[in-house]
Amino acid sequence: MPLSLPDDDHVLLASPSSTFTAHPLIYKNVPYKPSDLQTIARVSNTIIAIAVPSDLQVKTLADLVAMARAQPGKLNWSGTTGAIDFLYAAFLKKAGLDMSKVPYRNPVEAANDLAAGRIQVNETALAIVRPQLQAGKLKLLAVTNSARAPTYPDIPTVTEAGYPDLLLDGLVGFFGPPIMSMELRERIAADVRAAGADPVIEERMNLTAQILNLGGPAEFHAAIEEQRARLAVAVKELGILPTE
Repeated sequence: MPLSLPDDDHVLLASPSSTFTAHPLIYKNVPYKPSDLQTIARVSNTIIAIAVPSDLQVKTLADLVAMARAQPGKLNWSGTTGAIDFLYAAFLKKAGLDMSKVPYRNPVEAANDLAAGRIQVNETALAIVRPQLQAGKLKLLAVTNSARAPTYPDIPTVTEAGYPDLLLDGLVGFFGPPIMSMELRERIAADVRAAGADPVIEERMNLTAQILNLGGPAEFHAAIEEQRARLAVAVKELGILPTE
């Protein structure tokens, strides 16, 4: 999916934002600047789950922290590349927990290994681990979102579980090229809001493990900047320096 958009006001990018909030913090040279992408409309929050194998002897996030503290270096974890894994890694460091990260190119492979018990924790989009959840091979400890997942209302948010440092809403929305006027962006955002008012849209969003969260250009920009600032703190705490 290209991040460079033609300057013709006719091509939009529909995308989650976590990847390009992370990239400028960890790479010196990226083929775009954040200002290349004008926010148009926030559409939804991807539900991000903290999942473990069903036979792991923990029931809550606090149980997992206690297990990790009692068994340093024994637990493995994986997280989707971008904002998710940096925030989780920073959380582990701040809490003094020794867990080994296992990198995956394909998040589906991580979910399969989690179900098989080869890794013990996976922080990723709920949609990725849902097949294993439905098969009874995994269990959810929490969601990182600011609101509970409508399809799993009994699962607490990380804030409710007592770990607000893990808070992360998977921001998804529309972006446009730098020349796009605010008037046009607001007009498109109004159309998105109108479409989102249909109850069927919210129902379908929930089925795809997303929470409908409509917002205009300014709201979407502010949410991204807040997330970028939190991620910058995490990257600094991890001692990560931008690479070429």
